[in-house]
Amino acid sequence: MAYPMPPGVHAIPTHLLDLRPDKGVDHDLLNPKPITDEKNIWFYWHSGYAHMHPYTQRNIRAWHRRFTKQGWALRVLDRVPGSPSNVTEYLDITDPQTFPQAFIDGTIGGDYGVQHTSDLVRFPLLLAHGGVYADVGLMQIGDLDGLWRRTVGDAELPIEVLSYNGGDGKSVGERQLMNYFLVSGRGNPFFARCHRLLLALWAAEGGKTSTDGMHKSALLKGIPLMSGGDFTIEENGVTIGPREFDAMLSDYIIQGHVITMVMNLVDEEGDWNGPEYIAKHVYAIGYMVGSQLINQLTSWDGQKAFNLISLALPKPGQPESPEQKQAREIVEACLQQSFGFKLAHGLILRVSGPTVGSLWREHTNSDNVPGTYAHWLRYGMVYWEPDVVPAAMEFELIEPAKRGPLLREV
Repeated sequence: MAYPMPPGVHAIPTHLLDLRPDKGVDHDLLNPKPITDEKNIWFYWHSGYAHMHPYTQRNIRAWHRRFTKQGWALRVLDRVPGSPSNVTEYLDITDPQTFPQAFIDGTIGGDYGVQHTSDLVRFPLLLAHGGVYADVGLMQIGDLDGLWRRTVGDAELPIEVLSYNGGDGKSVGERQLMNYFLVSGRGNPFFARCHRLLLALWAAEGGKTSTDGMHKSALLKGIPLMSGGDFTIEENGVTIGPREFDAMLSDYIIQGHVITMVMNLVDEEGDWNGPEYIAKHVYAIGYMVGSQLINQLTSWDGQKAFNLISLALPKPGQPESPEQKQAREIVEACLQQSFGFKLAHGLILRVSGPTVGSLWREHTNSDNVPGTYAHWLRYGMVYWEPDVVPAAMEFELIEPAKRGPLLREV
């Protein structure tokens, strides 16, 4: 089905797209190619691509259709015995310098153990092989290949890391690279230090099996808790206030907390100046417009966003209703302005209620009904891209949150 192409968007030449039926794309995803260079796009789903939710499979297929003909290799890693996509095919899962003991033993627990298992493969994959790590819930919109070639992929240029940044980047608490999209070449010094610090947190107290309480570590002193907003929630007769939730959020996204520390660390013994490195070598896209615009335009009301984009477009000759107008403006703005759209799951559901991602999961194939705004959005993410690549945020040199060795309490 054809849809109107918004202004500020252009069609991708069809010779750059893999437009085979889903069966052919799925065959490639289930039979990954050997690694030949750094143009790798990594995902992780514990039980494997074949067992992913249909809407996230469509996300991955869209990445494949967009980028494989430009030299990128996509792999959805898993922990399925005998799978050609098992993490063991790409990393040594017995190496304590690569994974914490709980990963090696298979004892990671807690409410979000699967998510934290996913977190623990990201730095090692980028350090060993380079490329892009993305969550399966990240829908790509912008020209990833073009941005790669103008930044990390060009060894003559200073940019070594791509990501989204939460906040305005002007202070310690406003420097939060989003771990759902991390890009670098092999052996990146920034991610190497992030990985060492994350392993140290998992090794504390004889070895952790969950991230509970990690935000309290003295190795993270000086980094403010992540903020989930000023609210109180009631669960099973227990009141969780803003401070308690911020602590939970910081444990849940402990990898992001680690990244923020390394961004704001000066370790003279370890030859590291985080604020200087970030200012010179990181290309960060503002995460709100860059990857959360649908949520912003619907005031983070996931049910409202779901209802709007589930509407059918007006038939020829029919007037556009106010709801259809709002849905159209959401789709057009996302396709014109965003680099991606991150579907939210996990801890956020305890605060905001259902999200587009959770509702797509609940209502199977509701994201793929021809003639709806959701289908228009998916169509645009495969066949079009914005005319303009989002600008990088400017990170000024600021005072570090910590001066001293990475793994020493000060």
